[in-house]
Amino acid sequence: MGEVTVPTKPCVFIQTNKKQLLGALVAAHALKRNSAHPDAFEVRLMHLEDHPFFFRKEGQIYLRDGLKRVWNNDDLQSFTPLRFMPPELMGYQGRAVVIDPDIFAVGDIWELITRDMRGQAIMCRNRGSRKVHATSVMLLDCAKLKHWHVETQFNEMFELKRDYIDWTGLGGEPEGSIGALENVWNDFDHLTPATKLLHNTKRKTQPWKTGLKVDFSPVDRVQYFPLWAWLMIARRKLFGDYGMLGHYQPHPDPNQERFFFGLLRECLDSGVITEAQLRDEMRQDHLRHDAIDVLKKTPLLHASPIAA
Repeated sequence: MGEVTVPTKPCVFIQTNKKQLLGALVAAHALKRNSAHPDAFEVRLMHLEDHPFFFRKEGQIYLRDGLKRVWNNDDLQSFTPLRFMPPELMGYQGRAVVIDPDIFAVGDIWELITRDMRGQAIMCRNRGSRKVHATSVMLLDCAKLKHWHVETQFNEMFELKRDYIDWTGLGGEPEGSIGALENVWNDFDHLTPATKLLHNTKRKTQPWKTGLKVDFSPVDRVQYFPLWAWLMIARRKLFGDYGMLGHYQPHPDPNQERFFFGLLRECLDSGVITEAQLRDEMRQDHLRHDAIDVLKKTPLLHASPIAA
């Protein structure tokens, strides 16, 4: 990775890899589009391909939910450890927000960036348990996170000292350092007038993937569904990482599909994304093959993505 300049403003970081780059570009557009203060913050993409330490571990065994798994940089969500890199990129100072590339701003991200953190280092959504957190959206006070060193902590998974699930759920963070965000700041496939950040978290129904072959590894969920987990392990051994997983399905909420393609249309109209890029994404099976036709039928996006 080349020399990186430290942002001089609060920054929203979007982690991605080549498979989710299109989503990340649309997400960056939505952040600026829907903020009343678009010049007050930066948006930066963090690309897995810019970090050689990921590729040094390709095909090696790591620890995930108590099981030994094989690291695959080509997986749809291989970028996930980059969630913990913003403090380093900020020089351990100032504020940052980090989001996944399948999260799209409906509200104003400036409201999140500037909120009172009450002395906590991290704010994120709880995920069914006080000990498990949804780190796909985090507000970070970088000066309080000097113990985050992504390459070192990533390597510890391969030394079997650190579990991926525990790490990505913020296990081991100091007591009292994590505050709870309202669910609307990480709304899981739920779009209402209250939604601030829409997260298309159900990967099999991401609107821009419909009809493509599934190219992600399901969560094993050993603790909760042990029989299903072991069936998934057997499936991988017999048919490969993505064998027998079928195809991406249409999103059940037409408003969410309309919202994404409305944002994508704006990116295309403004030149942020070109038609040639879209066709290349389709060629690589990163974008549904009927995307151009869908865009032609997509109406202009108004202030609210909720259909009347």
